[in-house]
Amino acid sequence: MRKIRLLVADDHPVVRAGLRALMEPEADMEVVGEAADGAEALEKTRALSPDVVVMDLAMPGVGGLEALKEIVDSGLESRVLVLTMYDDEQYLYRVIRAGGSGYVLKSSADRDLMMAIRTVHAGGVFLYASAATDVLRDYVERARSAEDESWLHRLSERELQVLTLTAEGFSNQEIGKRLHLSPKTVDTYRSRIMDKLNLRHRSELVRYALRRGLLQP
Repeated sequence: MRKIRLLVADDHPVVRAGLRALMEPEADMEVVGEAADGAEALEKTRALSPDVVVMDLAMPGVGGLEALKEIVDSGLESRVLVLTMYDDEQYLYRVIRAGGSGYVLKSSADRDLMMAIRTVHAGGVFLYASAATDVLRDYVERARSAEDESWLHRLSERELQVLTLTAEGFSNQEIGKRLHLSPKTVDTYRSRIMDKLNLRHRSELVRYALRRGLLQP
């Protein structure tokens, strides 16, 4: 069985030694090199072609995030697994956007690191539990927002006017006078809007208009 070839990048020798002690007893893993900063990590990734680079973010000189971007942009096949003390959503998303394959906290390395390495090596992405929840929640919110936008773009300019005025509390007669329409035509527009936006009650329409910024609360 071919072992997973690992490069460990961290500026603290004690941390590198500890990681090596965790990895080397694993039958399917071997540490092929170490690096003390991002520049050395990039150099040794090019020279050794490890399967997985286990890399800290906070290192002197060229940091882990910059080295990660260089590895990804250079087209190197090594996958980068970030091992960091930063339990911070901002760092997490920066790593994901840069092309990182995983994010593990040092505080849970003894529990998560081996699984993370195997997951990343197999082509997957590994995030620690609460980070995975945050990413999923963000995805759902973005998807819901995108869905709302797609519905909104299906409204004509006149329908958008009727929607806004209805949400502001104007009656059919008042809307008709403003838009030079008959009350019956206004009602037809409103019914069409409700169908397009999958709404059933006027209160839902008002909440929708508020959520999309069509009127101020």
